[in-house]
Amino acid sequence: MSTEEKNPVADVDLIIVGAGPSGLYAGYYAGFRGMSVAFVDMLEQAGGQISALYPEKRIFDVAGFPEILGRDLVSRLVEQVEPFHPEWFLGVRAESLTRVDERWLMELADGRRLLGSAVLVTSGVGAFSPRPLPTGGEYEGRGLMYFVPRPMELSGKHVVIVGGGDSAFDWAMMLEPIARSTTLVHRRDTFRAHEHSVRIVKSSDVRIMTKAELVAIYGEGSVSAVDVRNGDGDVEHLHADAVVAALGFVVQPGPIAKWGMEMEGRQIKVDTRMETSLPGVFAAGDITDYPGKVKLISVGFGEAATAVNNAAALIDPGQPVFPGHSSEGPPPEHQHTTAVHAQAG
Repeated sequence: MSTEEKNPVADVDLIIVGAGPSGLYAGYYAGFRGMSVAFVDMLEQAGGQISALYPEKRIFDVAGFPEILGRDLVSRLVEQVEPFHPEWFLGVRAESLTRVDERWLMELADGRRLLGSAVLVTSGVGAFSPRPLPTGGEYEGRGLMYFVPRPMELSGKHVVIVGGGDSAFDWAMMLEPIARSTTLVHRRDTFRAHEHSVRIVKSSDVRIMTKAELVAIYGEGSVSAVDVRNGDGDVEHLHADAVVAALGFVVQPGPIAKWGMEMEGRQIKVDTRMETSLPGVFAAGDITDYPGKVKLISVGFGEAATAVNNAAALIDPGQPVFPGHSSEGPPPEHQHTTAVHAQAG
């Protein structure tokens, strides 16, 4: 090893790439197993896409919560992991991953190096950029937005939402009670959103325009009106103070895709232990792919626990994969029950 490799800025049991919900829960579970953890995330704060894009969205698929705001879920996950004192490397990208003496050396974009006995990837394989509208891009930041981090800023406004997926319907449900008017425009007459969300919006005061397309945005300085064309070719002029383009995101491949893991498109293939094709490198959350995969936050939590428990047994073969139930006793908050760096050279 070189001097830099012998003296990395962090030397831990588990490096977690991605500080979104799955990664944060993995950090908690690793701490529960007595493992030392370092988080790496290119965002400046924990929470992943929830913190960056949807902090005020209501989330319905987390067990034990009929609904919870995105920012509140992230806050609770951070509170859950903090007693185990993870090391945080936020606002920096994981650049390369190299096998060194049976462990993993990770270099960050700023040149710092981390050393870990195992790695868990819970983030995406690149940067996300919103899919643009076919018109009106010059109004971005002046009434045209792709997500709504502060919904109350649209209180009393006329809002037009474009899209037919979960995000479009989530924004519609969130804004309908506070906006002066909410209109949802979708080019088809069927939706990709969860049926429950569709039923709620259809029973609300949201106006839904299907087989329709936003064809023009107007305004002096900021958005003030839009044109929507229906399937018959007729154009309706609508008052609009804001346009929310909820058309999804395009992924630009990042360095993780070049680390040598077997992938299917932009997804990382894993086995039943959540281990990738690289020994000691695991993955959990939306980034994973296997037969029957379901992309839910709750599924990501289970995958994270599976990955951590198998990583613990890999790092220290004397440790069982299943540690017992947390209800059997208090978590070992400050005790390293795993043989720390057991595979260090």
